[in-house]
Amino acid sequence: MTRRDELAAGLDAVRRRIADAATSAGRDPGEVTLVVVTKLFPASDVRLLAELGVTDVGENRHPEAGEKAAACADLALRWHYIGGLQSNKASVVASYADVVESVDRVKLVAGLDRGARERDGDVDVLLQVSLDPPGRPGRSGADADDLAALAAAVRAADALRLRGLMAVAPLDEDARAAFDRLAEVRAAFLGDQPGATWLSAGMSQDFEAAIEAGATHVRVGSAILGARPTFK
Repeated sequence: MTRRDELAAGLDAVRRRIADAATSAGRDPGEVTLVVVTKLFPASDVRLLAELGVTDVGENRHPEAGEKAAACADLALRWHYIGGLQSNKASVVASYADVVESVDRVKLVAGLDRGARERDGDVDVLLQVSLDPPGRPGRSGADADDLAALAAAVRAADALRLRGLMAVAPLDEDARAAFDRLAEVRAAFLGDQPGATWLSAGMSQDFEAAIEAGATHVRVGSAILGARPTFK
């Protein structure tokens, strides 16, 4: 089996899972965008994925993300930056990412806006909300109570477009319970930001539960590309 065959089989299986989950939730499968996460995989895989109809690619490490986007600049792809973001890297990430999903503090906004203006193109932004309990080590994402101020900062930026929310289910909790909480947070958020309708949630192991809870974007890597290489 060629690498293209492997990727095609993985994509087919994931697309069927998305369709089944959406249908079971009474939703149109076309409402769910698949973001294929290619962390540690080569640009050659990205090219094969594009041949197979993938339009959205996710990366979570700079500079790997920027290097891969540059290597595939001739392809009609939408690049999502989904990893933790340092404020001193925000500008350069916005120079190549079409969507930044991990905005969790106001300090990132100025750098993202500057990078977007320098590339002369708007950048879509998702606010990452934490589903972890307060005080947990390594906790990422904003508290739900801080989303209003963060949304206001993004909306005030000239070159950023507030699109919605992103979240990751805690590893030690049932994903459905976590995504049920996320759905409640999203409902309140949409009351203040009715146009910010994107919801990025769910990965290889739990995206069906995320779709059930209203996810419009799912971030899938290993279920399509296989186990990540360990040489980096």
